[in-house]
Amino acid sequence: MSTSTKEVGQRSVMGFDFGTKSIGVAIGQELTGTANGLKAVKARDGIPNWDDIKQMVQEWQPDILVVGLPLNMDGTEQDLTHRARKFANRLHNQTGLQVHTQDERLTTAAAKEQLFAQGGYRNLSKGNIDNASAVLILESFFAHTLGY
Repeated sequence: MSTSTKEVGQRSVMGFDFGTKSIGVAIGQELTGTANGLKAVKARDGIPNWDDIKQMVQEWQPDILVVGLPLNMDGTEQDLTHRARKFANRLHNQTGLQVHTQDERLTTAAAKEQLFAQGGYRNLSKGNIDNASAVLILESFFAHTLGY
């Protein structure tokens, strides 16, 4: 099991927007507090092709991973919340990296709004939405942990 030796604020972070059919992926840097979408990974009932995930982790070499936690608006958990936690645990087991979870309430709505503003309806593909959501999850994580 590897743990990052880099200081908080200096790490590279990979974020995931968990879904049962598609999992958005983004990469970001704590130093700048910004992130960019990579590519969505198809999933079958919440289970991705782990080789695709491992390949992205190997390629981008993140120090830590962040999984968005879908909560109800009142902060309570739902079935998808438990499935996202299970995905986070499996992600840790598959990669050996430290995995954090981040409240992702409203990220999908915000991602759709942002994408529509950038390119209209044609920009609203499922993969684009999932990746934009993963970017927002990472940026929210940076704001929460680093005060950006």
